[in-house]
Parts: sequence; C-alpha cells; structure tokens
Amino acid sequence: MSNAQPSQPLFVFAHGAGAGSSSDWMVDWKQRLGRIGTVVAFDYNYMAAGRKAPDRLPKLLVRHKEVLAEARAAYPACGPVILVGKSMGSRVGCHLSLEESIDGLICLGYPLRSLGKSKAVRDEVLVALQVPVLFCQGSKDPMGPLDLFAQVRERMSSLSEIHVVDGGNHSLRVGVRALKAQGLTQDDVDEQTFAAIRGFVDGLKRS
Repeated sequence: MSNAQPSQPLFVFAHGAGAGSSSDWMVDWKQRLGRIGTVVAFDYNYMAAGRKAPDRLPKLLVRHKEVLAEARAAYPACGPVILVGKSMGSRVGCHLSLEESIDGLICLGYPLRSLGKSKAVRDEVLVALQVPVLFCQGSKDPMGPLDLFAQVRERMSSLSEIHVVDGGNHSLRVGVRALKAQGLTQDDVDEQTFAAIRGFVDGLKRS
C-alpha cells in the first residue's frame, strides 16, 4: 500500500482465477496503478488457503466486499473508488458494483465467454452496470472476442470504454513475433494500456 493523497483514487485490485496477488503479473500492475493512486490488492479465500478451484460467486463477493470496506476505512480521504480486476476478479467486481456504491470499474481481460463446451456468454452483469467501466482486452483473447464485446456494449446503459491490445492474449501479453513486427516491447504495450487507464481515471476525477 502507498500513502494515500486526498485527490488520489483508491484501487481495490482483485486477481484472476489461477494466480493470486503475489504473482508477477499482479505485482507489475499494482506498481503501475500505484503511480496514480492507492492500491489495495488481495487474495480471495480459496487462493489464501492454497486451493486451486475458485469459490462460487457468492463467496467471492463476500470476500471482495470485506476488502472494499477495509480499504475505505483505511483510506477515508481518497478520491474516486475504483474496482480493478484481472479476468475473474473483474467479473466479481462488476457484480459487486451492483451492491456497493463505487465510482468506476477497470476490467483487465474480462472473461466475457466461457472456454467450456457451452461457450456461455457472461453479459448479464455488464448490461446491468450503472457505473463507468474500462475494458482492456487482448485482440487474440478467446474469452473476450472483440466482435462479441461490440454487441454487448451496444446493449449497456453505463458508459463503457475499451482499450484493445493488438495481438494480446487473455493476460494482455503479446507474442514475441508480433512485438518485433510492431517494433515494441511488452513494457511498451503495458504502458499504452496504462495510459488508457490513466485517461479513464482522470475522467472519473473530473466528473
């Protein structure tokens, strides 16, 4: 955690299904977010207990809600409260926003479609959202097809923005060949995503 400033946003940062808050990916993004706000990252109970299978949504929501309340109590003078999530954590954050008053959502690789046989589309919660949301999606993410996202966003009533990582996978990572073709490094790509996040957050602070 960083020292909170009154004008800074408060980010509550949730991990994805397979790796917790101490993973390299989560630590890297926590550091980036920490450049513009106070970041509280956490583990869901199943991850803290060393279990591989995620808890059901109701249990995930209970833990997420607890952390949000603790973060607000610890940093009462912060600016906008924003739920940030990696994959599963972003979906849980969207559900939580229907129960708790927050200012915005940042979804890093939202799992719009299941990879199972049913390929079920998880769009109900997105259509129900009432707060601004930024989706950061890889163009090669099988769980977040961009054409499907376009259809869902047309049905959403809340303000939504999307930042597309060209050639990015579900973790917003781009392959070595694609990076070379673009003349970029992964850090360059991540900084472009961070710039989109900063712009989204600045808009929330002005509203």
